[in-house]
Amino acid sequence: MQISNNTVVTFHYQLAEDGGDYKEDSRSGEPLLYLHGHRGILPGLEDAMLGHVEGDTFAVNLTPEQGYGLRNDEGLQRVPVKHVLGGKKPQIGEIISVNTAKGKVQATVVKVGKFNVDIDTNHPLAGKSLTFDVEILGVREATMEEVAHRHAHGPGGHQH
Repeated sequence: MQISNNTVVTFHYQLAEDGGDYKEDSRSGEPLLYLHGHRGILPGLEDAMLGHVEGDTFAVNLTPEQGYGLRNDEGLQRVPVKHVLGGKKPQIGEIISVNTAKGKVQATVVKVGKFNVDIDTNHPLAGKSLTFDVEILGVREATMEEVAHRHAHGPGGHQH
């Protein structure tokens, strides 16, 4: 069966940042499942999956626009330490949660002061070109419930 809209795809991937040392490999855990056509994964990766079948392996290069987007300079902000969730002093490079007017946001700590913390709310891979090496492990028709919920359900029910 080919990957098309409303099919559930099971896959493993390796991710590399072009020109960088960031790597991620799903093989250290369970494979991923997604419902094709509902933008549950990066749009560029989902587009590259179309038409593939179980057993296929392929690589896809994504521009920043197809991946995590371009960096936004407005993502760099200074916030009072009291808005940092977790109750401990943040460290440079740490991913933290911060209360904002838009709710809880994840951010990377850039600088720590006595009263304020400089944060970057951009995704760590924003502005980066990425390469995914993909192995398709399975393709099946989605259930009516999965289509209604707009995501795949894993073994034993929901996979969120």
